[in-house]
This record gives sequence, structure tokens and C-alpha cells, in this order.
Amino acid sequence: MIQDELGPHGLTVVAVALDEADAAREWVDAAAPNYPALVDADHELAELFGIVNVPSVVWVDEDDRVVRPPVIAPVDDLWREFTGIDSSVHHDQLRAWVRRGEPPYRHDEARARVREASPDEQLARAHRRLGALLRRAGRPDRALVHFERAAALAPMDWTIRRGTLPLRGGDPFGPEFFEFAAEWEAAGRPDHRSADRDAG
Repeated sequence: MIQDELGPHGLTVVAVALDEADAAREWVDAAAPNYPALVDADHELAELFGIVNVPSVVWVDEDDRVVRPPVIAPVDDLWREFTGIDSSVHHDQLRAWVRRGEPPYRHDEARARVREASPDEQLARAHRRLGALLRRAGRPDRALVHFERAAALAPMDWTIRRGTLPLRGGDPFGPEFFEFAAEWEAAGRPDHRSADRDAG
């Protein structure tokens, strides 16, 4: 529960890494968060909430209803030049929700803003999940076939394209990542939605 400047009601923060546990552990340990940090190796949370870009933030109210669909909401402006997102917009909206009970959307509006996965994207997620299972079972050669198929079906999905890089033996900050980032930029930064309605 975080209270301090947000007011007496506070909020609960939960971090979820869309990753393998061993890969996520280094980052969780380095951050040493004072809130739960979970690992979703099968990307069930991403599928449930329609997350295709990372890092994403989703707000869920006390009745388990989404009041903010996935958006990019950085905690500070360290990556502002890259993201084009002003973190203060998200902070102001968060304070309005916690202090005054004013969520950015009613739950029906939030649900309407979640982009439904296309049939190709649904199939891509199935291939990604099967690839992860095969990799854990010691079949990296077969896993690679499914990871590549997933990337072909959902070429702009960060959770698939970048998320499978370490599972394929690649560097998530290496040349292949930057090639993907350039493709994504050229495609108009799809699904790069900000808390700032004027920004995306």
C-alpha cells in the first residue's frame, strides 16, 4: 500500500514481469521493490488485459474492474525523449483517482479502449506460449520454430518480438532489438498509448 502524497486511501502496486523467472530475478533483485513483483512466463496477464507493449500500466479498481486500459506510463522522465511521454500527466491522473475517486475512465469506457487481438495475434500468442513450454522442456530447436512463427504473425507486439529475444539466445538490448525498434518506429509506433490523451 502506497499512501504518503497520494492521500489516506493509498493504492496497491503489483509489478508483473512477462518473462522467465530466472531472467526476471536479476531485475527484481536490483530494484528491490517494496511491493509484490510477480513473473508471468506464459503471458497470461498480457493476454487478459491486451498488453502488447512494455512497460505497460493497467489500473484496476477495488471491484476488480479496469479503469485504465494498458498505457505507457513511466514513473519519471528518464526515457521521455524516446517515449514522447510526460510522466506528470500519469501522476496527476493517479492523484485524482486516489484522492478524489476520479478514475480516468469508467470501467465500460476502459473496456471499450482495449484493442481486441486479431485472429493472427491470437495465434501468435499461442505459438509464443508453445515455444516457451518447449524451451522449458529442453527443446530449444522446436521452440525457435514457434517463436519465429509468433513474430511473423504479430510483428509489432513487443511482448512477443522483444520478449522472446532472450529465449532465442538474443540480447534484448542488442542489434536485433534495435532493428525491431526501427521497424516499429517506421510503422508509426503502434499501440504506444500514453496516459496523456493528446499524446496517443
